[in-house]
Amino acid sequence: MDQAKKLNGDSISKDLILVGGGHAHVIALRRLAMRPIPGIRISLLSPDPLTPYSGMLPGLLAGHYRFEDTHIDLSRLCQWAGVRFLKDRVLGFDPANRSLKCADRGRIYYDLVSFDIGSQPEMDSVPGAREHAVPVKPVSSLWSRWQTLLTQGIDSKQRIAVVGGGAGSVELALAMAHRFKEQSPNLSLHCAAKEVLPGYASSVRRRATRELVNAGVELFCNERVTRVHKTSFETAASTQHAFSTLLWCTGAAAAPWLRASGAPVDERGFLEILDTLQSPAYPEVFAVGDTAVQTRHPRPKAGVYAVRQGPVLADNLTAYLTNGILKEHRPQTRFLSLLSLGKAQAIAERNGLVASGAWAWRWKDRIDRRFMEQFAHLPAMASRPVGSKQEASDQMPCGGCGAKVEPLVLRSVLEELRSENPAHVLDPALMGDSAVLSLRSPLAQSIDALRSLIDDPWRMGKIAACHALSDLHAANAKPRYAMALVTVPFGSAEVQRRDLKSVLRGALEAFSQDDCVLAGGHSMQGPELQIGFAVSGEIDENANRQAREVQAGDHLLLTKPLGTGVLFAAHMQGEASGLDIESALASMERSNGRAAMLASAYPVNAVTDVTGFGLLVHLLPWLGETLRVELDLASLALLPGALEATRKGVRSTAYEANLRAADSKENAKLLNEPQGPLLFDPQTSGGLLIAVPAEHSDALLQDLVSNACDASDIGLIRTRNNEDQAPVSLRSN
Repeated sequence: MDQAKKLNGDSISKDLILVGGGHAHVIALRRLAMRPIPGIRISLLSPDPLTPYSGMLPGLLAGHYRFEDTHIDLSRLCQWAGVRFLKDRVLGFDPANRSLKCADRGRIYYDLVSFDIGSQPEMDSVPGAREHAVPVKPVSSLWSRWQTLLTQGIDSKQRIAVVGGGAGSVELALAMAHRFKEQSPNLSLHCAAKEVLPGYASSVRRRATRELVNAGVELFCNERVTRVHKTSFETAASTQHAFSTLLWCTGAAAAPWLRASGAPVDERGFLEILDTLQSPAYPEVFAVGDTAVQTRHPRPKAGVYAVRQGPVLADNLTAYLTNGILKEHRPQTRFLSLLSLGKAQAIAERNGLVASGAWAWRWKDRIDRRFMEQFAHLPAMASRPVGSKQEASDQMPCGGCGAKVEPLVLRSVLEELRSENPAHVLDPALMGDSAVLSLRSPLAQSIDALRSLIDDPWRMGKIAACHALSDLHAANAKPRYAMALVTVPFGSAEVQRRDLKSVLRGALEAFSQDDCVLAGGHSMQGPELQIGFAVSGEIDENANRQAREVQAGDHLLLTKPLGTGVLFAAHMQGEASGLDIESALASMERSNGRAAMLASAYPVNAVTDVTGFGLLVHLLPWLGETLRVELDLASLALLPGALEATRKGVRSTAYEANLRAADSKENAKLLNEPQGPLLFDPQTSGGLLIAVPAEHSDALLQDLVSNACDASDIGLIRTRNNEDQAPVSLRSN
């Protein structure tokens, strides 16, 4: 009965998707995590694993904060909350069919959706602005340009111009003036209004203007920019200004696909919402923050309003999903405004009262740090099922062939995938549990399966396909066919259809790259997502790799960095950075096909792929009784964050088994090195390990690096001089 409860407890009936990692969403997500809704699966969809806190960005640019102080780690937050993190960018929205069009994974479907994607500076009304200016939002674009400026160096010859005039542009100009006060670049702020900070109290405008002048920022008011060229821009007054860098911080603009959706929007294209934060035309659509305009209570675009919307959004999403009564949100009419002045000072304004100084900065700093603290230090959460089964029957889900996904679900998924990718999906009418393969050359076959590392079926499908194909690449075989075995979590027929299609669509991304056809397979229901593929490929009988053996003098090349095992162990414990996890996922999603093709042009002596047994267990069988390996740990490529997690004592659950399997006398010595434990770290969709004669190693390594493989020369094969000599040693520096 306990198993029955467990299986039923994992059933999913509806999908709630939060689009964007804005202030209201992260607050709502944290609140929803503390009060989970039975049967509801929550997903956060965002193009980046980290999201900035706007209140601290001026301090970041001024040098008062570190990058990690000012960004919320969405990946880590979702891991803690039991929420799926889907890294992607929305390109379209179809409320009539409850779907989102994404840049990478195609169309996904929801039962309830909420938007908090913020806004961007309006650029399209000025010719050349989008091509030559750097928008301050999204912050990732600004940060990238900022890093370039710091790397290239700033001097008095630089001309940095800011177009704006509102609070954001004033804070940006003052932050740069403070950060670059020693270098003294030419800084200017260009405002279309008669004064900066229109809408603020006159005393605030005067103090801000004085600060800009004192900081050396040249101020141009009543100057509307009309055209931007590569290194200059024109104004309505027929003046022209040169620039090295142009930062665009004008009025807010909405994502164009919001208007194209047909949902009610205002004259600027922002989603209109009722006081319940819902679309007036689509009650299953919510929107908050700068994305939306509350029609009965319009307010300026400011983060303070989004923060106040967060708790109400969480309560109303819960109420909607549980047939409860929704609350009405009444935004405040007045709020405390704190304007950063670049140096550790700020202007405070509330209800017409204005004050400024270092104390105002300390006040602002305390407020901002308190907000971020709730996401940096997350409370311990008891493990819990996704939800409870919503069907009337409490019968335990069937096993055996009774656990198959519904026939209509399977058929609709395969037909849709066939229509999208006819070259790499066999006609569903010809599919079955077996497939007749047409091959002209010797056959290579392999099978591999993965439990889900992340709650993203599309990415897991892609990773599982790359992982399975890797064995064929190591054998220098050209992939031809794949058979799938997919277990999707218990859920409603619609939820399972979404999951199965996402898995197979992700897999087809990988299969299409290697021209491999999905020929059929088997689907099941179960307590968790599991994905396996049996793959078949043709071996070129004339290829360079024929009956070769590793030889003394061979160099060992590794085509991907190590560390997936320890990073995802850290991720499960809520200790991994979202950026580090994203780097690992990007590596796992990269096919070994290109590396295998490059290696096939050289007389390599052996190739294997590094997977669950870790690097050393894959390497030792090559050595036999007569060879040994000299490893260069300093050259070992590692994923970002892997070494840090290893130093903290984090280990994958497979680590100890790999350590025992290596059974080397040198294990203790290896483990004394910081990188040593990573030799036994299990890899998912790891790279190829290639043994190549010394005279070809440099050329092959250069080819690999030039073709976007993170390859490194990690060691040298030598002759073992006597039986007692250790098979593994470290290169001395």
